Amino acid sequence: MVVHVGRSGLFAFAGHDHEVAVPAFTGRVTLDRTDLSRSKLSVQFEAAAMTVTGKGEPPEDVPEVQRVMLSDRVLDVERHPKIAFVSRSISLVERSTDRMRVRIDGQLTLRGITRPVTVPIEVRLSDEGLTATGKATVRQTLFGIRPVTAGAGTVRVKDDVEVVFTVVARPAK
Repeated sequence: MVVHVGRSGLFAFAGHDHEVAVPAFTGRVTLDRTDLSRSKLSVQFEAAAMTVTGKGEPPEDVPEVQRVMLSDRVLDVERHPKIAFVSRSISLVERSTDRMRVRIDGQLTLRGITRPVTVPIEVRLSDEGLTATGKATVRQTLFGIRPVTAGAGTVRVKDDVEVVFTVVARPAK
């Protein structure tokens, strides 16, 4: 999972976009191939495990960006160590023999605040399980995060953060 944090503001050109990697997460997929509405998904990960990759920004800036991201200004990992997503409904958009496009309506919990999020996902099915890829936008202010600013507010992080992911699920043994 990768989180893309863009920039905005009058002097946005002077700032840097940030890429944040989420190295691992746990979860459960219950897939009913005959009736997708009975399927379920839950995912959880440690907020403190998120890492600023440094891609596209000066190496000397990375430690400070990492520190601010984990601090009470953004993720507040001391008080809210986990981030979770739980589906409320899964609906089929389009299906072929081994692929599906689905829409997952669920609840995202970030910084102790739970809000509805809709995620469009491409799913590739096989005998060994499934691989799901998708992209979702998360508005920071809905979760009590005030986008970080610099230069007296002339450069700021965009409120909307893009989350890009690939999930590989295998049957439980």
